[in-house]
Amino acid sequence: MKVLLVEDDPMIGENIQIALEDEEILVDWLRNGDAAENALHEHCYDALLLDLSLPQRDGLAILRALRSRGDALPVLIMTARDTVPQRVLGLQSGADDYLVKPFDLDELLARLHALVRRARGSIDPCYQHGDIMINTSTRQVNNSQGQVIVSSREWAILDALIARPGAILSRSQLEQKLFGWSSEIESNAIEVYIHGLRKKLGQKFIINVRGVGYMVEKTG
Repeated sequence: MKVLLVEDDPMIGENIQIALEDEEILVDWLRNGDAAENALHEHCYDALLLDLSLPQRDGLAILRALRSRGDALPVLIMTARDTVPQRVLGLQSGADDYLVKPFDLDELLARLHALVRRARGSIDPCYQHGDIMINTSTRQVNNSQGQVIVSSREWAILDALIARPGAILSRSQLEQKLFGWSSEIESNAIEVYIHGLRKKLGQKFIINVRGVGYMVEKTG
């Protein structure tokens, strides 16, 4: 999972970033509205954690612009604006959920995972193909012999593919799931991690559509 965190308070932002990275969630942390708007145009995310009181551009303006262009990216507002009218305004502007500061980081993580699962249109978090069973909630991967251990970066690719079974994801799309926007990307990184996954899950589990990208098969 890759998340855009927009928070100008350094202490709050750092604590959230640490909590997300402890869950092996890839985080781009930005501190002002203009930078966030640019990132949303240029990069692909699974969710947006958005403060409302931001330098340069208010969080509500970012949210409204996102929804006006038809982007259904899950958005969780984090703010100290705690009156009922303010919460209603945030939800009416297109937010999917709302947390009032200060909040518990465990609750933030739980709400984030729920938003992403809901956006994927799947109540059942499990993907099964042949003897491979993958639970996206617990991040467990099993085959007929038992649990399969995958690295955090292997998981990032696997999670992106099983979120859209039957859809072909390009190398560029997978790179965006694997690396932060400021990270240096090794030229053969995607191929290396897919090779590792195929060794663990079978050569035919991830399909290479030559010249286009990679996919996993639909189930059911």
